[in-house]
Amino acid sequence: MVESVFEQNITTTTETSGPQEFIRRLVWKIAIATLLLMAVGSATRVMNAGLACPDWPLCYGQLVPTQQMNFQVFLEWFHRLDAALIGISAILLASLTWWHRRSLPNWLPWASTFALGLIIFQGVLGGLTVTELLRFDIVTAHLGTALLFFMTLLVIGMALEPYQGTGTVGKLPWIGLTAAILVYLQSLLGGLVASRWALHQCFGGFELCMVMNSHIAGVVPATLATLVVVGMAWRTPALHAILRRLASLAAGLVVLQVILGVATFRLHLQVETLTVAHQAIGAVLLGALVAFTVLAFRDRVRVHGS
Repeated sequence: MVESVFEQNITTTTETSGPQEFIRRLVWKIAIATLLLMAVGSATRVMNAGLACPDWPLCYGQLVPTQQMNFQVFLEWFHRLDAALIGISAILLASLTWWHRRSLPNWLPWASTFALGLIIFQGVLGGLTVTELLRFDIVTAHLGTALLFFMTLLVIGMALEPYQGTGTVGKLPWIGLTAAILVYLQSLLGGLVASRWALHQCFGGFELCMVMNSHIAGVVPATLATLVVVGMAWRTPALHAILRRLASLAAGLVVLQVILGVATFRLHLQVETLTVAHQAIGAVLLGALVAFTVLAFRDRVRVHGS
């Protein structure tokens, strides 16, 4: 089913129409802004700034709370500002794809509408995180939806990129998809650990250690699956250079992520920048695997569709 969607709808020529090129660039800009949004969201949490603005959607009843502004308020306010800009951009993306739908791949307006639905749901969750006083399940769902929105943008962007595969990927698309799913689930576990402050509670009173240990154990399948992707990519003859570079990027990121995780654990979350970097690198690793998987499926379609 995945292959048939790619075969029927994805443009693989090196030439793109004017509207499609503009939309492709817009998608990548939104993706970068989303990555920044997640990093700022992580910083907001570790700096205990999640309730720095006690109301929602305004902050102290103002668009810009100049009198109350300090570092914590700024983090929460900037997080909301970035989220609002992304929401407006998502509306623009969906509107453009439907307006130019006759000159675009059939799947693109629906994919952009799905992305818009995710960001609307994300906005609702963002409001609930404040009104429900950072309830852990809502905070975790907030991160999970942000990652899903980020992945959706990456799928759209990589599907629109000019690409001609070599037809040598074999089973790499499915292995890449498996690795991406495992890393996504591991990110959700990490979000749960963070939202419940499980590491602090486990060190302090041996509470929620099961939650923390589940995240630690989850490192194994996610890391192994990523390394299998990397190993197979390096061993596959005539693999496209872009796929090799993405695999090499994933290899470096997974090593860095494990190092950051160990450092964060041993330092008991006392260094905020390490904690923020740990989540940010996890999101980039997920993005690299999603990008690899999309291109690998396009490569596979080239063989089965020719």
